[in-house]
Amino acid sequence: MSERVPEAVVAAAADAVNATGPGGWRRAGIAGAAIGVLAAGAAAGVAVERLTVGRGMRKKARLALDATGPYGSLRGTPGRAVADDGTELYYEVDEAEAGTPADQEGSGAPGTRRRRLFGRKSPAPVTVVFSHGYCLGQDSWHFQRDALRGLVRAVYWDQRSHGRSERGRSQAEGAPVGIDLLGRDLKAVIDAAAPEGPLVLVGHSMGGMTVMALADQFPALVRDRVAAVALIGTSSGRLAEVSFGLPVAGVNAVRRVLPGVLRALGSQAELVEKGRRATADLFAGLIKRYSFSSRDVDPAVARFAERLIESTPIDVVAEFYPAFTEHDKSGALPAFRDVPVLILAGDKDLVTPSSHSEAIADALPDAELVIVPDAGHLVMLEHPQTVTGRLADLLVRSGTVPAANVGGHGSTAQQPGR
Repeated sequence: MSERVPEAVVAAAADAVNATGPGGWRRAGIAGAAIGVLAAGAAAGVAVERLTVGRGMRKKARLALDATGPYGSLRGTPGRAVADDGTELYYEVDEAEAGTPADQEGSGAPGTRRRRLFGRKSPAPVTVVFSHGYCLGQDSWHFQRDALRGLVRAVYWDQRSHGRSERGRSQAEGAPVGIDLLGRDLKAVIDAAAPEGPLVLVGHSMGGMTVMALADQFPALVRDRVAAVALIGTSSGRLAEVSFGLPVAGVNAVRRVLPGVLRALGSQAELVEKGRRATADLFAGLIKRYSFSSRDVDPAVARFAERLIESTPIDVVAEFYPAFTEHDKSGALPAFRDVPVLILAGDKDLVTPSSHSEAIADALPDAELVIVPDAGHLVMLEHPQTVTGRLADLLVRSGTVPAANVGGHGSTAQQPGR
């Protein structure tokens, strides 16, 4: 890869922002693909391999994968929470099936009928709350949801302006997005979907930062109700220092122009979205490079990740990006010292590098630190069996379930002979 490629891409993006004329929308679209994907965790500056298959054939392949892939098809009981600025936050609940360990009192044998003493209310079940990352949605937990379904009560929600949640009302009026705001959003979801009982908090990337912001602002909630925490591919701060795998010159160029370019692209959202669709091949290549490490990830999974990220409008990408450079929740981590904690990251994560997970582990010396080999930022999609297995172990260690009877999902990298 040429070290000048990142600078060239960023410079082209900056020039394309104010492009006019017959080709202007396409140049702006390329900028939207490159810069938008960088902010989403699939950075600009990668040299995309020359493709030998025709554009029409590639489009047909994407449509076929969309039609046949089961990913993102799991649904639960819908609900809506209301944030403090009035934004409606969409969530779904998967209930534990009657007779499963998580649905029983004590540690009786599986299948034992729950008994209630006269006049005594049964305790509320443990609820596992999953918070997704930037430019993703609750469906990014597809494999974990499939494996845990029916075994534990679980809540999956879409962050504001993502997925099925409403566009942030305060952002529509010009207010910035901050990680603290997302922490309060999570509190609103918990109040609506799990107002009682123990909680297990699971967060990926921005979702992990959201969990930290919850602890920072609501320490009593963590102390009184949180039974365990899982922080996956996330960071407690210093994200402005991340290089995204680029050479020094490319990183400096990106840091210099990215905030202004994103603001400008966000102001021309309709124009840029057209360009993102027209430059789908570039977009897909960038997403694969910065989401996965394995060369042979299942194409259907790669396409699923592409769909999740491309569904985030460029103006939402622009709104959220500044929050990450300001994010610092290292002071909130001690709130988790008294509960079991899982810290997990891919060893080749270019977005929230594994060194950031190691820094969290330094602050939580009793936590379990797992660095997954040959894994990128979307480790829960790339190596679902590893992530699900570690989550199951966490549920057992926290007493959420007395036994780990979780369905397995292996690596989504294609195996020899497939």
